[in-house]
Amino acid sequence: MSRLGIAVAGFALLAPFAAHAGDLRADANAVFKPIDPASVASVVKGNELSAARIDLGRQLFFDPRLSKSQVISCNSCHNLSTGGVDAGPTSIGHNWEKGPRRAPSVLNAVFNVAQFWDGRAPDLKAQAKGPVQAAGEMANTSANAEKMMRSIPAYATAFKAAFPNDANPVSFDNMALAIEAFEATLTTPNSKLDKFLKGDDSALNDSEKKGLRLFMDKGCSGCHNGVNIGGGDYQKFGVAQHPGAEIISQSDKGRSKITGKSEDDFVFRVAPLRNVALRPPYFHSATAWTLEEAVTVMAKYQLGQTLSADETAAIVAFLGALSGDQPKVVYPVMGASTKDTPHPQP
Repeated sequence: MSRLGIAVAGFALLAPFAAHAGDLRADANAVFKPIDPASVASVVKGNELSAARIDLGRQLFFDPRLSKSQVISCNSCHNLSTGGVDAGPTSIGHNWEKGPRRAPSVLNAVFNVAQFWDGRAPDLKAQAKGPVQAAGEMANTSANAEKMMRSIPAYATAFKAAFPNDANPVSFDNMALAIEAFEATLTTPNSKLDKFLKGDDSALNDSEKKGLRLFMDKGCSGCHNGVNIGGGDYQKFGVAQHPGAEIISQSDKGRSKITGKSEDDFVFRVAPLRNVALRPPYFHSATAWTLEEAVTVMAKYQLGQTLSADETAAIVAFLGALSGDQPKVVYPVMGASTKDTPHPQP
């Protein structure tokens, strides 16, 4: 929710919720966009989304041998069965180390302006390299990951098919490109909101339509907009009022660690809200376990207002309408390790 939201918040709704669906749709289409899976190829830069590359990325996404312990895979923290994240407040990495922030969802992440809560990775291929090498996550090295992949004949074949013009196709950089190609397919189209935006008046019920109107008129859509209903910009957590330690860590200052600018203290990438009902807890701090609580916190600290119980319930109903078709992913059968494959390490 943006600074614009504060200005909007001071005004009452223009009228009781009774707007014609066509008027509501026109207003919503000016703010949001339905997911078009065919648009992904134009979003991903510097990577060919070939079938061979996507399939290789699928294998790598699920392969725990990319981690030092050979226990943790990309799917461990970005579980495709639970909204593209794990079920805990923060992810557990190498040697049971607890992560500092809630894992972002991998679903529809291709539409985000950047990856990670602080935006330190410009795209999915850059993001794919980080956790593999992070000490508190997969704790591996690029050299050891390459050694693992090169030791497995099935990977040698798959990399050659995915990168036919490369003299040495099995590489850490190509691993990242393949994972990006797969993750770019993890979109969730056909939510109830998408269907409404495309002209289906009955896609949203009255409560969801009321919530949509409130979401826009109260100012939530000042930041949570576009195709991913967020994820397109950065915002300070605490525009209207700085939250206490019960809401966010006072030592995690977010984007300022990346930019070195004090004005970026407590600034984070705006959370995308697609499939938000599928993946509690909420915020980078994982301190809200229900949507009702999350909406109440956002209204208070971002917009400087208190919502009524009916308003909160309507907005929560609308947020439930943002869940789309979940990706149908076949769990891969990977090539067997060989005598040259690195052994798991503590």
